[in-house]
Amino acid sequence: MKRNEFINGIKDGIPICLGYFSVSMAFGIAAVNGGIPSWAAIITSLTNVTSAGQFAGVNIMLALGTLAELAITTMIINMRYFLMSLSVSQKVDTSMTIWQRCLVSFGITDEIFAVSMRRQRTLTFLYMTGLIITPVLGWTLGTAVGALATTVMPEALSTAMGIALYGMFIAIVVPPARENSKVLIAVLMAIAGSLLFAYAPMLKTISDGWTIIIITILVSSLCATFFPVKPQEGGVAE
Repeated sequence: MKRNEFINGIKDGIPICLGYFSVSMAFGIAAVNGGIPSWAAIITSLTNVTSAGQFAGVNIMLALGTLAELAITTMIINMRYFLMSLSVSQKVDTSMTIWQRCLVSFGITDEIFAVSMRRQRTLTFLYMTGLIITPVLGWTLGTAVGALATTVMPEALSTAMGIALYGMFIAIVVPPARENSKVLIAVLMAIAGSLLFAYAPMLKTISDGWTIIIITILVSSLCATFFPVKPQEGGVAE
């Protein structure tokens, strides 16, 4: 029975693993192209498992940002995991120890949260272990493949794949922005803020790290104020 729980977790994590592999390859390519050693990029993925947080963190490091900028930025970007962990904690098996809960909390991502919350049964430690191990493996291996491939492939190809990363982000943002005007407004506000900080004489001296922090807080606050999500919606307000 216990063995089946672990295997079921692995099976449920395989689709997440496959999706993570391609995205983390892009992270490995971007990190190494920026000057970060392959081993450092791989360890970053193994110990963080957070796409947006890692990309933002690497950008701050490459821009020679401070530790305060790095800490605040990653905290803001990953703050949603606090709420996800609280929700998951309501479904875990009562026999799960505090140390087991801490291990499970490390692997809570958007996709793992969604799968675990859809499960009708209680979340056991073995099930959550299987569900988390597979995506973490895919995320780390994808980073390793991207990072190591970048060190051997021609510079022109490596640069082209780095540009493809921006195309991937556009592909992620455009569909929801087309379907929901509130998402489109949030994206446009973020773009406008980025341009303002890049070209306004009084603002362009602010470092990239603090720019990310300020724009994230401002846009999030404005959207929360003017486009609040109704409890029954469970998503972005229409």
